[in-house]
Amino acid sequence: MKAIHSSLLSLCLTFAFAIASLVRAEDKIMNTSTNHTETAVFGGGCYWCTEAIYQMLPGVKSVASGFAGGTRDNPTYEEVCTGATGHAEVIQIEYDPAVISYEKLLDTFWQVHDPTTLNRQGNDVGTQYRSIILYKTDAEKAAAEKSKAAAQKNFKDPIVTQIVPFKKFWRADDYHQNYFRTHPNQPYCRAVIRPKVEKFEKKLKESATH
Repeated sequence: MKAIHSSLLSLCLTFAFAIASLVRAEDKIMNTSTNHTETAVFGGGCYWCTEAIYQMLPGVKSVASGFAGGTRDNPTYEEVCTGATGHAEVIQIEYDPAVISYEKLLDTFWQVHDPTTLNRQGNDVGTQYRSIILYKTDAEKAAAEKSKAAAQKNFKDPIVTQIVPFKKFWRADDYHQNYFRTHPNQPYCRAVIRPKVEKFEKKLKESATH
């Protein structure tokens, strides 16, 4: 009986040690994998264009097209296009700050649109196409203003980008999401978005080799 009891005790101790080891291992994994993400909201003309660009950046988890900066709740695309709601076409970028910084997102913002044209990007004209950065914290505001001042050195004309407090992001209808990837042969995508994507892709490859 003593031998059986000793064997059972040894088995229990071994099992308890194994469980404790698994708990410690799980705690270690949880402590090193926070899955923390943050969001940034920018508008630089047609959101199909900016969405396609930011989807290419390492560290960006997702990009959603929508509207912000206006006065009407839950606006439709058609309402925004009239200019009456005051919204701009924007993208909401979910990103991992451990991989890509807010400052890097801002650097990209100045590269992929013309921030010197008021309420216009190419043939897209209207207040909904204005250049805009919507900040959520004082730190984001300071970073945006600093980045804007630095970017001005690269433009002959004054930057007209608005830097305003973020209030609400209204997601556009599903058919607007991931538009370039799902409609690569649509005329606007071929003529306007594809050249921008190819140009930016080239920049990314060049920066990766240096």
